[in-house]
Amino acid sequence: MRDLTQGNPLKLILIFTLPLFIGNLFQQLYNFSDVLIVGQTLGVKPLAAVGSTSSLNFLIIGFANGLTAGFAIVSAQRWGARDLPGVRKSFATSIVFSILVTIVLTALSLIFLNPVMHMMSIPANIYGNAKTFISIIFAGIFSFVLFNMLSNELRALGDSRTPLFFLIIGTVLNVILELLFILVFHWGVAGSGLATVSSQLVASLLCIVYIIKRVPVLHVEWSDFKAVPSEFANHARYGLPMAFQTSIIAVGSLFLQSALNSLGTDAVAATTSASKIDQLATLPMMSFGITMATYTAQNLGAAQFERIIKGVKQALMASVSFSILVGALIILYGQKMVMLFIDNQDAHALVLSQTYFNIVGFSYWILAILFIVRYTLQGLGQSLMPTLAGVAELCMRSFAAFILVHYFQYAGACFASPLAWLGSTLVLITSYVTAMHTLHNMQRMQEQVTGNNDPQFTESFIRRVEQTFKVTVNKATLARLKNRPIEPEDEGVEQA
Repeated sequence: MRDLTQGNPLKLILIFTLPLFIGNLFQQLYNFSDVLIVGQTLGVKPLAAVGSTSSLNFLIIGFANGLTAGFAIVSAQRWGARDLPGVRKSFATSIVFSILVTIVLTALSLIFLNPVMHMMSIPANIYGNAKTFISIIFAGIFSFVLFNMLSNELRALGDSRTPLFFLIIGTVLNVILELLFILVFHWGVAGSGLATVSSQLVASLLCIVYIIKRVPVLHVEWSDFKAVPSEFANHARYGLPMAFQTSIIAVGSLFLQSALNSLGTDAVAATTSASKIDQLATLPMMSFGITMATYTAQNLGAAQFERIIKGVKQALMASVSFSILVGALIILYGQKMVMLFIDNQDAHALVLSQTYFNIVGFSYWILAILFIVRYTLQGLGQSLMPTLAGVAELCMRSFAAFILVHYFQYAGACFASPLAWLGSTLVLITSYVTAMHTLHNMQRMQEQVTGNNDPQFTESFIRRVEQTFKVTVNKATLARLKNRPIEPEDEGVEQA
């Protein structure tokens, strides 16, 4: 477990981000291998079938993943505050909440699959394969929720490496099973879906074994589950907005996918292939953002306001610098990478993919800012503005799908993501500036508390922190404020 409340902020952020980036990379390789193997072994139409439901997949799986990421912010705050019993209660609540959501999502996604696919205007020549693939993915929602819940909890405690190891194992297994199911058993796109679900389940089981053997702070007992009713509202305050935010964005992607489907198989295949390269290129930026949610939450729990400000500034500089470099590379060499998925003879699809890279790659710097700002605000416990930012993304993608595609065809669809990033960033920027100003004020008050022995002054500061950020200032945090060692009794239990 890693404590992000002490040491050089940028160094800690980079150390935490690297395994997270590699882990996200391997997570993308699940889908990457689907597209690569399906495209090379089954052809363009099965490739388009898998890609045509990607936004629908994002809508359902993304909701569950956003939910568990929100729960993990509560755990990270309590870990930063050295509230170990609170960490266990948070984990128990995450388990119960995730089970309930998984049941509901699985049932709804399978029941309404046909109407939604018809609404998306999926071409008739790929409809059967598309339904087969996405039905298997939705039947296996539990495996995706389980892995993301467990890995997010480990990251909340500062451990970004262990989920990486299990994800690598799962990804290698996914490739092996996919080749086996498609080339040997001849199960077609169904084999691709089964391989993805099976490998995700194996990674989840590895997380469970690791937690049982190596992470005692997450060893929940019946008393922790009895606290779930009282914890539900607080976890819903973090989890549901992040889940809905992801789903709102996904609805915009559904509208855009429908517009792409209307442009024909070449447009779908080009976007499916180019978007996989795009997702890989933006992973470091997303990883920086996810790191900032954990970093901010831990330091907020420890009332380390100055560290939050410093870390956010350094992360912004690093992420924006990277985005400019990778944007240039993707414009220059992206089309060559698309040839991994699309045969050279599909010249029209290759031309379309270059259009995609030219428009999207130029806008990566906006995305870099968006990820840092959004996840920082979420780590600070803000839920309304990130949700409204998701609505802005929905509006922008819908504008591209219904207006720009009509006038500019494929190029109009490619502008959807840059417009969505810009709209979301503009919504968040005011809240971000206000949050930084609040942190500066809190830091000044904290400096006064450190050198002031007046109990009333200290109590006033604690109330201000708790009311502003909806966190509890416990004995361990108070000890830090007073520059005295943290005793075991401050944490409630012995250090894990």
